[in-house]
Amino acid sequence: MNWVAPIKDDETLTKFKEILRNYDDKYYIMFEIGVGTGLQLQDILKFKVKDIAGKNSITVSIGTKNIKRTFNIPKNVQKIIKEYTKDKNPDDYVITGYSGSSQPLSREQAYRIFKSAGKSIGINSIGAQTMRKTFAWHYYKETGDIYYLQNLFNHASPSITYRYIGEKPNVQVVLKKMTPEENERSRYLLYLDGSGKKRLNAIISELENIRDNFDDPSNNDAFYGKVDCLLSELDELMNIYKNTK
Repeated sequence: MNWVAPIKDDETLTKFKEILRNYDDKYYIMFEIGVGTGLQLQDILKFKVKDIAGKNSITVSIGTKNIKRTFNIPKNVQKIIKEYTKDKNPDDYVITGYSGSSQPLSREQAYRIFKSAGKSIGINSIGAQTMRKTFAWHYYKETGDIYYLQNLFNHASPSITYRYIGEKPNVQVVLKKMTPEENERSRYLLYLDGSGKKRLNAIISELENIRDNFDDPSNNDAFYGKVDCLLSELDELMNIYKNTK
């Protein structure tokens, strides 16, 4: 399974939208709702006109615990929805299946269209999460607020959200903004089955192995390149760790 990545540059994003529109307006509308709000594909496909038309936000239940989260609908997306649904019945599904159908589009068909559109412009990292990841990446780049996204998506930690959008964690931000509840959870997990010491020992062991084999004449330049990158990352992380109050 290919890793699903956000569409980061505006030119590619515009091309992707144009291709979807050429397939059918409904795919373009669906994508605009997704990248504009961060809503899940499966939630968008459930919407009827009365659920979303004329609204500036929408609340949905996410996760197995049905936690409520409110997703804002930008004005440009509100305008697109209004135009697209103006002749539809309030009880109609916003995104329907095949022509003339009153049933919602299937997730499988949406996925196939996304993959096809991506393939046509040479992007293989397209999937059902493309809309949400694209929304999240652009929001993070504009605001730097990883905690808003973490809460919106109900992720357990900011590190998960950073991985989700394919970004290197801003460790300084994470360390400074850890809540007492997150710190307590970290303490619990690090002591659970000796996890913390096991992880530290594994890192120490690997570093000792690198040190002990540093002068091995069989090492090539690639080895030293990797070591240099690793040490640069560690230097930065250790500096942040030591200077974070």
